[in-house]
Formats: sequence, structure tokens, C-alpha cells
Amino acid sequence: MASRPSGNRRALGDIGNIVGALSATYLVTKPQHQQQQNHTNNLIEIDRPTTRRKFGAELTAKNQLHGKATKIIIEDDPKQSRTASSRKKRNRIPEIHEPKSIQMGEEEEEQEKENTRKKKLERWECGSSFNASMSTETAELPLDSEVDLQEWCEVEMEEAESPLRCIDKSDFQNPLAVVEYIDDIYSFYHRTEINSCVPTNYMSNQTDINHKMRAILVDWLIEVHYKFELMHETLFLAINIIDRYLSRQGVMRKYLQLVGVTGMLLACKYEEICVPLLEDFIYISDGAYTRVDVLKMEKSMLNTLQFNMSVPTPFVFMKRFLKAAESDTKLEMVSFYLMELCMVEYQMLKFPPSLLSAAAVYAGRCMLRRSPTWTKTLRHHSTYSEDQLQECVRLIVELHQNAGQGKLTSVYRKYSFSKNSCIAILMKTTTIETHFHSN
Repeated sequence: MASRPSGNRRALGDIGNIVGALSATYLVTKPQHQQQQNHTNNLIEIDRPTTRRKFGAELTAKNQLHGKATKIIIEDDPKQSRTASSRKKRNRIPEIHEPKSIQMGEEEEEQEKENTRKKKLERWECGSSFNASMSTETAELPLDSEVDLQEWCEVEMEEAESPLRCIDKSDFQNPLAVVEYIDDIYSFYHRTEINSCVPTNYMSNQTDINHKMRAILVDWLIEVHYKFELMHETLFLAINIIDRYLSRQGVMRKYLQLVGVTGMLLACKYEEICVPLLEDFIYISDGAYTRVDVLKMEKSMLNTLQFNMSVPTPFVFMKRFLKAAESDTKLEMVSFYLMELCMVEYQMLKFPPSLLSAAAVYAGRCMLRRSPTWTKTLRHHSTYSEDQLQECVRLIVELHQNAGQGKLTSVYRKYSFSKNSCIAILMKTTTIETHFHSN
């Protein structure tokens, strides 16, 4: 590689790329072999190509001679312009304007955000379930939205064609209420409740027991449940476990109480925080069974039911429907009282849990003279109209009128105590037949 000719070369310094440069003429030192050809001048002028800025300045200067001021548009920035008078202010940093396309982009982005927010508000209808067309989408609760809960729930209430009430408004800040998923959860319950139902004539397959013995067993278990101070969920699950087991497995009469005790034990293990001891269940059965008998029956029931304890019982639907009914303590007590009256009766097994719960709430509202008896919000969340509830409600009315009579009185006595607001005694004098038929 040939070596570069040696010589003194100065740094170029300003190359004219700084705003306010005063000249486009630059000085360089000639190489030594050129210095001999020109002894009088060691420095020569190097003319750079004319730039757009330089051309604009020259054109402006010419126009000034003719008394004109011309605006020069610089292609690098369509929004930036300079007149001849602005040459005196070259050293100032020019104001930066955003291109029109960027401004338009921001406006479109804001509009898109607004549209997205409106879609979320439309998609989340307070108190209503998602329709089939949106079942494949992810239902998002706009927690990061600027719209607060009150405005959010009022969107639906302001619509004339959608009078449904937001029943989850009070639970918005409660993480245990899972407001984001509550509609999906109850939609799943409605679809799968058929799995918790039993054949209405399953007792015909039993050779040694009948529906009267079942009623005696359930009436006794309600009293045991009350003595042990267990939760409502435990009672409904225990009776469901017993019915499902009896519908699949033949049981001798002497082991029927053992099935009841074991069913209650399994429900306690599934629902309760503090489970009663096994010895407690042996004690309440008057020592008719041993510890080994209970454990053996427990194993048999779990295997028969394939360990399926997660089924929707009337309790889960009852809580939701009472919420939709804006219930108070009195309506809640009446509804559960009527529901437990139904649990004793074998004939009530023909109704699915959701319909049974809806009918109990309907009958309770009739007894308390609540108007309207069945609102659009209740119809939406229960999925039942008044006409669909008529048969079940009539049976519930009959059970209420006959409560406290005969030998099976555990439910009536349970709801006659002050702990349950003596609701059975108060409602005994309430006639609802006339009011019911008027609806």
C-alpha cells in the first residue's frame, strides 16, 4: 500500500454543520510537492458544493436588493421556515414543531383508547351474564379505567331497554366475591347442576328402605346439624351426598343411619373449618356403629361417587338469588326455612337445585308482601319466569301450611328459636295462598 504524502494538515474544525456558521470557505495546507508550484500563496480556497441553506441565503440576499422578503421552505422540515430577517437570529435554537402526521397519530390513538373504554363498558354489563357471542372472549373488568364503579354501574341503569340492576356493586372491592368471574361461575353452575340431581324414582330400586325412611333420616340430620352449629352449606351438601349414594347403591335398613352420619361427616370435611370428631358422630348415633364402620362406609361412599364433592347445591343458587332480590335478614330467614322444608320431602327431588331456590325466594317474597314479587333482575339471574315457578311454589305453600304438624318437625322447631328470629311462628299466621294466586 502506497504511503500517503506527508505534510502539515490542520484539523478542519467547523465544517459548516452548525447553525449560524458564517462561511462555507475553508483553509487547508497544501502538500509539500504543491508548495513548490506556488511560492507566493501557501493557502488556497476550497469551494464546497452549494447547499440548500446556502442557496436560500443567497436567494434571500438578492431579493432584499429588490425590496422583497421571500419565505424559504426547507425540505428537511416542512413546518420550519425562515425569512431574510431571521438570518440575524441564526444562533437561536429553532422551535421544533411536530409533523402533522404525528399529531394526527396521537389523536387517533386517543380516539382508539376512548373506543376501547366504551367497548369495555358495554361488554361488562353489571348484574348480567355474558351472551353466547362473547363466550369465547376474555371478560375483563376495567380496573385501570378512569370510570369509577358508580358511573360504571349506572351505564346500564340509564339504558331504558336494559332495566337490570347491578347486584355486585357492593362487592366490587371484595376480592373474595370474584366479581370478574361471578357470571361465568353461575353460568357453569346452571349447566352442571344436572350432575347433582338424582332420579326422582330412585327409591324404587331400594329393596329394604323407602322415601318415608329417607324423610326420617333427613329430619334427624337437620337437628344434628343445628346442634353442631354447622354452616348452611354443610347441610345441603350432606343431603345431596346421601341421595346420590342411595340412587346408586342398595342399602339395608340397619345401615341407613350410618349412611346419613357418614354423609354429614364428608360434608363437614369439605365445607367446615373445624370438623366435628368422628367420635361425636358415633355418640349421636347412640353407639350403633363403630369407628371402623364409619370409615368403611366413608370409603364406600367416596368410591361410589368417584370423589365428586363439588356439585352445585340449592345453597349456592339461594345466595345469588337473595342478592338479586335485595334481601334483608327476614327474607333470608324465610327463604331458608322454606328451602329446608323442601329438603325433607322426597317429592321435591324432581326439581333442579336452581328452580327449588328460585321458588323458595319467590314464595318468601309473597309471604312478606314484597312488590313486585318477581323482578326482571331476579328473572335474569335465576333464568326462570313466574310461570315456570308455579308448580314448585304451590308445593312449597302446602309444606308451609302443614309445618309443625306430624312427627317430622325439626325444621319448624329449628326456625322457632330466637336465634332464627322465630320466623316459623311468625310466618305460620301469614296466609299467602290468596296473595299467591293473585300473581
